[in-house]
Amino acid sequence: MRLDRPIGLLLLLWPTWWALWAASGGNPQLKTWAIFTTGVFLMRAAGCVINDISDRQYDGHVNRTKNRPLVQKTLSIKNAWYLFFGLMFAAGLLLLALKKTTVLLALVAAFFAVTYPIMKRVTYLPQVYLGIAFSFSIPMAYAEITGSVPKIAWLLFIANILWTTAYDTIYAMVDRKDDLKIGVKSTAILFGDLDRVIIGIIQLLTVLALFLFGKQAEFTAPYFIAVIIVLWLFVYQQLQILERNEIKCFKAFLHNNWIGMVIFIGIFSHFLLKS
Repeated sequence: MRLDRPIGLLLLLWPTWWALWAASGGNPQLKTWAIFTTGVFLMRAAGCVINDISDRQYDGHVNRTKNRPLVQKTLSIKNAWYLFFGLMFAAGLLLLALKKTTVLLALVAAFFAVTYPIMKRVTYLPQVYLGIAFSFSIPMAYAEITGSVPKIAWLLFIANILWTTAYDTIYAMVDRKDDLKIGVKSTAILFGDLDRVIIGIIQLLTVLALFLFGKQAEFTAPYFIAVIIVLWLFVYQQLQILERNEIKCFKAFLHNNWIGMVIFIGIFSHFLLKS
């Protein structure tokens, strides 16, 4: 479940909180916040489990993943499946408290999350696919709070897909050598020597989408200051991946927690000052 490595949880949680605060005018109900936060925890954990089940024949050949439980056989496949279905059942129970539209969106999100591991075998764009899976909590939050999914929600949805594609490509740069040997596909392999340039373009598009979202939401200065800070944080990441050093690339990937946090602080501060 990767409870010892919470970065994936945080990268999934921040956009969810962006949407909860933006959709509710800075005042999400405690019940809604608790359901969505718990759902993020359960689905991220389930995603990790199904990913390990799917990748168990490959992880042993990758330095970063060679010590995972299913590779080392410290956990049986049978128990891994029990855990996966248990997590999905728990997540399903949360849907009983949500609106119909939110539930339908959640089912689509679950499909993307569960099928993501397969994408690494059939397409060089699994990072984009992951971005879609990681972004569905945004329209879900709007649907639950406002009763619909307005255009502005899809703008934030696109911004998060772009951001996820950028940071997961950086993540894929860490494993690129091993992935080439075992036949696993990724945007890092697809982009080749243009990886840093294309990541930079995607990061700039992320900043643009976040800026447009702020304009559409009529946010004030705190949010746009946050967007400017994000731009500089992306510059820092570009410096980290400049030499394509695996350790520095992983550090740049982990650094994305600050991106999510800064945007949330910007949204939170806007509503705090407004009130």
